[in-house]
Amino acid sequence: MLKVEGLNAWYGQAQALFDVSLSVGEGELVVIQGLNGAGKSTLLQSLIGIGPRAQGRITWQNEPIQTWPAHRRARAGLGFVAEDRRLFTGLSVKENLWIAAPSGSSAQASPAQRFERVMALFPQLQTMLHRPASQMSGGEQQMLALARTLMTGPRLLLLDEPCEGIAPVLVAAMRDALLQLAREGVAMLVAEQNNILAQHAQRVLVLTRGRMDSAA
Repeated sequence: MLKVEGLNAWYGQAQALFDVSLSVGEGELVVIQGLNGAGKSTLLQSLIGIGPRAQGRITWQNEPIQTWPAHRRARAGLGFVAEDRRLFTGLSVKENLWIAAPSGSSAQASPAQRFERVMALFPQLQTMLHRPASQMSGGEQQMLALARTLMTGPRLLLLDEPCEGIAPVLVAAMRDALLQLAREGVAMLVAEQNNILAQHAQRVLVLTRGRMDSAA
């Protein structure tokens, strides 16, 4: 499904990733662990095409995509949820969701069907559809960021610390929703420092100072 070979990345002259290789299979949950500054966010950003200068081979569905812009990678089925959420804070919850819905007849599910699915996964959002995103808690914003990405119908989710720094009750809701998606066949590559999703993963990769150490 996704294969990364010899990925290097630089911020100016400073190299952040060193010859990183990994793969994510169909419906697989793979977790990347590492300390702050290890390169986890840089790796995910490089995969979606918004990171620093990068070099290496990235293959998605047997097609090389390393030269594709981010929007083309997203249309091909890659979904990215950044740690900083990147919501439209001046828009309501409902507007944030609908703005992400793809247009055209090529989508496998209609925007209305995807909206219903997101509401089923995150019933907490139903009571705040008209609330501005700026008035949500950090955990609620994280939930909305994931829900918005799901409106694009991704086949692979790239998640940067999805359960970090949010209330325990919302951590449980996020975990349960992600595990439900995994059971439905959505593949995931997750960067996290805690073990919330790692204990459910098929594989755990360790990134240290930009280098992939080991896999389990």
